[in-house]
Amino acid sequence: MKGNTAAVYAERFDRVFAHIDEHLSEELSVERLSRVAHFSKYHFHRQFSQFAGISVARYIQLMRLRRASYRLAFESETSILDIALEAGFENPESFSRAFKKAFGQTPSRFRRAADWRPWTETYRLPRRERRHHMDVTVIDFPDTRVAVLEHRGDPALINASAQRFIEWRKSTGFSPIAYAENLGIAYDDPATTPAERFRFDLCGSVTTPVPDNDHGVVNKVIPGGRCAMVRHHGSHDRIADAAYYLYREWLPESGEELRDFPLFFHYRNLMPETPEHELVTDVCLPLV
Repeated sequence: MKGNTAAVYAERFDRVFAHIDEHLSEELSVERLSRVAHFSKYHFHRQFSQFAGISVARYIQLMRLRRASYRLAFESETSILDIALEAGFENPESFSRAFKKAFGQTPSRFRRAADWRPWTETYRLPRRERRHHMDVTVIDFPDTRVAVLEHRGDPALINASAQRFIEWRKSTGFSPIAYAENLGIAYDDPATTPAERFRFDLCGSVTTPVPDNDHGVVNKVIPGGRCAMVRHHGSHDRIADAAYYLYREWLPESGEELRDFPLFFHYRNLMPETPEHELVTDVCLPLV
């Protein structure tokens, strides 16, 4: 594809991906999705496969299994039967077979002790063309005291660290998820940093210092100051697009200088309470 044609196709398929995300619990036929894309249904299959790297049916199933896996990991009170039915399976047995084929683990085993590495590999789908312009706002971010679980090592295991951090928050009552600010400090780019050297802090705001604990949760402060901010909507899979835009395109043209603090994310809502397509995250780049 050339120039404008590639951009038009990217825009059309972005609409298709968004439609799938927003209607995962409904029947998603090729006829329906081809209408969303304004393509002939006879050519839609091949176009989708070329753009997404997998077939329409496989993509839809993986997105349903993705939502199901988050619910298994983070919603212990929801039954596997309910999760299977919501994912479009007629019974837990067919759900279990599909889940194990995709991730090498049964749903019950994933719930007990999730192995996130094969899960992450399954979702290494081809990157889609990003938007060329994003709205950037310069904000004043306040000093924020945070409780931190330091994730060090393979970025594929961040979800495992998130599980431990959530368990600590629920068991102690510190930094209640529903009321506290939820943040992440990105010291390294997972695309360019060796897995064993990758660093990321999972943070929840607190009003008083966190006492010593066996979970390894420590006290830090996100310093207040000016930040360039892009608001990202939807899955965290493409959140790096906003970070790259700030560094590569906005910053060189802005005349601004960076402050000595890493880029960080301010999660306005979180899964599984919020559907993935409704996630809102502010990507903040500290400025002098």
